[in-house]
Amino acid sequence: MKYARLTKEQFEELHQEFINFLATQSITADEWEDIKKNKPEAAEQELDVFSDLVWYGVLSKVEYLEHISPNQIHLFKCKEKQMRLIALKIENKAIDFTTKEGFQWLRDNLLSDSIEFYNAKKDYSDDKHLDIFKMIQSGANITKGELFQYFEKLIGQDK
Repeated sequence: MKYARLTKEQFEELHQEFINFLATQSITADEWEDIKKNKPEAAEQELDVFSDLVWYGVLSKVEYLEHISPNQIHLFKCKEKQMRLIALKIENKAIDFTTKEGFQWLRDNLLSDSIEFYNAKKDYSDDKHLDIFKMIQSGANITKGELFQYFEKLIGQDK
């Protein structure tokens, strides 16, 4: 498995897609029940293959990621060959960007000298999708990019 097995809840949400996946392999509902009962390792393999297909589809569409921690915000734009990063950092431990109050403080004090801005680009490794997946596994969230685009305009780096 390249990515990660979907959770039980995710499989339940994708029940119809999983049925279609089995159908593409000419596996009927009765055959699937037999495989689960008598060949559990084969059933596990089918679940893994399906999980990887779902993840690949999701990762192929990711354009923006955000990772917000108490004192840092990392905003990523996932381009074709490389990733752009806009990061904000604050040393003041009393400010927590993950709270409503901390985020409001950021909005009110955006141009304060206590906020450090970083702007960088990074090429992907040989596997763009795996790079993105690892970021999600480490806490990044897929977003529509509103925050990235806001800061991109603010710092004048809309390339």
